[in-house]
Amino acid sequence: MSPPPESPPLGKYLASSDKRTRDKAVKNLAAFLSNDEGNVMPEIEMAKLWKGIFYCFWMSDKPLVQQALASELAELLLIITNISSSLHFLRGFWTTIVREWHGIDRLRMDKYYMLVRKFVNASFRLLIRANWEETSLKEYHYILSSSGGPLCANGLRVPSSLTYHLVDISLEELDKALATSESSTPVPLIALLSPFISLGAQTPTSTTYEHLQHALFQPLLAALVPPQISGRKMARLSECQFTNVVSKACKCNSSVEGSMEVMKLRRAVLQMLFDVASAETTRDFNRRKMYALYREAVEDGDISE
Repeated sequence: MSPPPESPPLGKYLASSDKRTRDKAVKNLAAFLSNDEGNVMPEIEMAKLWKGIFYCFWMSDKPLVQQALASELAELLLIITNISSSLHFLRGFWTTIVREWHGIDRLRMDKYYMLVRKFVNASFRLLIRANWEETSLKEYHYILSSSGGPLCANGLRVPSSLTYHLVDISLEELDKALATSESSTPVPLIALLSPFISLGAQTPTSTTYEHLQHALFQPLLAALVPPQISGRKMARLSECQFTNVVSKACKCNSSVEGSMEVMKLRRAVLQMLFDVASAETTRDFNRRKMYALYREAVEDGDISE
């Protein structure tokens, strides 16, 4: 067996017009990353690497090839043995996707939506493997919400379609990741929701808030309505009940809490919405919408102690 390469493949090999060259470059990259010892690539080198990876995927032109490559690239996150290095690699992914998104043509857009979905799923599996360790979870949130991240509220260059896609798929991919996991560590649901609720509070765009409410907040609250009151309005909003998320979730700290009863978890989500809405930094329009959502949820489900 040949030793793993000492440096990642050059971007020109990853973005080659020849499929065999690209395939070999991806395998060399996997070998390089699997030998990770905690060393983090300099930002400029990470940017060059991810530009090569981006165009490697750009060159894949058949559905089955695209699906296989998307899965292979997302699995790179889990090949890296050091959680900090994995998250550094993930930051390179999101920085590149946000920067290059506007240049993706209509014919290629669907495959990049698929690539994002694969990386979201792999990210959750990475956090599960880390037992939802608090430092790693905070770094993951920072990657999503900081400047250049897909959930950055004040990022004028962040494409709304990318933000909406992340909102649409996050609970679904979390549920899938939990379905394939043997981990018994509860999911810190409130902590996971934090960057989305913060975006809801801070976004200056009404359509972004509305999308968050209809695609994430309301479906989750519907999933957290117990069966005995499942005929109510809120429960009917959701086709997918996120069974694994609901059954394996805790409030905040998975290291000290077990999974919670559904109604207690629902109260915790509503309380977080109310608290964030009450914050001075929340935009007035968003505050009114969040209060209205809270009142509607209280009316549609029994949250009394």
